[in-house]
Amino acid sequence: MVSCGTRRFFLLGTVVVLLSACAGKFRTYDGPPVTRLRIYKSERLLFLDGETGPLKTYPIGLGFAPTGHKQFEGDGKTPEGRYVIDRRNPDSLYHLSIGISYPNDADFAFAAEQGRAPGGDIFIHGGPRRGKEPLNVRDWTAGCIAVNDRQIEEIYSMVRNGTPIEIFP
Repeated sequence: MVSCGTRRFFLLGTVVVLLSACAGKFRTYDGPPVTRLRIYKSERLLFLDGETGPLKTYPIGLGFAPTGHKQFEGDGKTPEGRYVIDRRNPDSLYHLSIGISYPNDADFAFAAEQGRAPGGDIFIHGGPRRGKEPLNVRDWTAGCIAVNDRQIEEIYSMVRNGTPIEIFP
């Protein structure tokens, strides 16, 4: 016969397991709104700013060719300039991701003048799923901004589409 205390302990344990399974990668955020993102490539830092200043700061990884502005598809560079967060991907191959509006009109025009494609699909994202690129190098993406999975979960919950982002050399 199972005692009432044992049954209660078992039920409580089951509830804890179920709640932790529901937590997953989607977090909630009810703090001050993020009004702007700033990335300083040379310092490898991402700032989430609010009305009164920085709310959070994260170390980042960049494209495999981190110096200079992205100009062409496949150049491995991370863009520089002013963009906006324009989309979210909850099913990203890189845990979670938020899209950056690269290329803008100037990026398209420059690439067209050179007879080349500007590239695209630039995101802030987490680490790769197992079997993809290793995270043992600092700058490993094809031009995106990488953070770890816990950090992208936080960023994903805090940043809304339409938020401006400035990427500095």
